[in-house]
Amino acid sequence: MANNNTPVKTDKKEEIKKDNQKAEAKTDAKAEKAADDEEIDSEELFKRRVSIDMTTENSWFSASAGGLISLKIINAEGVEEFFERVVLRRSFPVTAPDEFISVREPDTRLKGRGAEIGMIRNINNFDKATVDLLNAELELRYFTPEIKKITSAKEKFGYNYWEAETTAGSVSLVLNNPFGNIRKLEDGRIFISDMDGNCFIIPDPTKLDRQSYKVIEIYI
Repeated sequence: MANNNTPVKTDKKEEIKKDNQKAEAKTDAKAEKAADDEEIDSEELFKRRVSIDMTTENSWFSASAGGLISLKIINAEGVEEFFERVVLRRSFPVTAPDEFISVREPDTRLKGRGAEIGMIRNINNFDKATVDLLNAELELRYFTPEIKKITSAKEKFGYNYWEAETTAGSVSLVLNNPFGNIRKLEDGRIFISDMDGNCFIIPDPTKLDRQSYKVIEIYI
């Protein structure tokens, strides 16, 4: 008699075990969902800052401690915001250095690339003090010495090695593709970028000495 009841008891235990497993799975699923809801705010996830057209009426720049630039704005929602530090990026650093300046939040390891706060259509629309402040920052970021004289030019294994006198002193340049590294701009200026990403400018190549001009003549 006992033997006949054993399978029934075993089946009952298995059913109870399965029910408990299902209940535990549901509980775990609810806990995971609650944790997900708590960690991820969908509104914040898809929220994007609206970049504004920055003018003297909605944007005020100032020097902060440590030589950085602070900013107060009236944002797209009409709310005043303050940024302890902002960074500046030129959209066209060579052809239009004073136009379309992107003002951004700093890049961070946590948030990644900083969002654009606004765009300055032309830096000269601001007062002189602001222009001087912004230009000082831009000159540090886009340091482009002027080449006065090319004192030496050699080619070896497909690379061009130059020694030059610039407004920043004597420099050595290595060009891996002179026809690509040397560009003549629409206004006649010569823009040069070397292998290390350094940039140089020659405002008027015709004013160079004869030897220096011969070095770049073939490329322009």
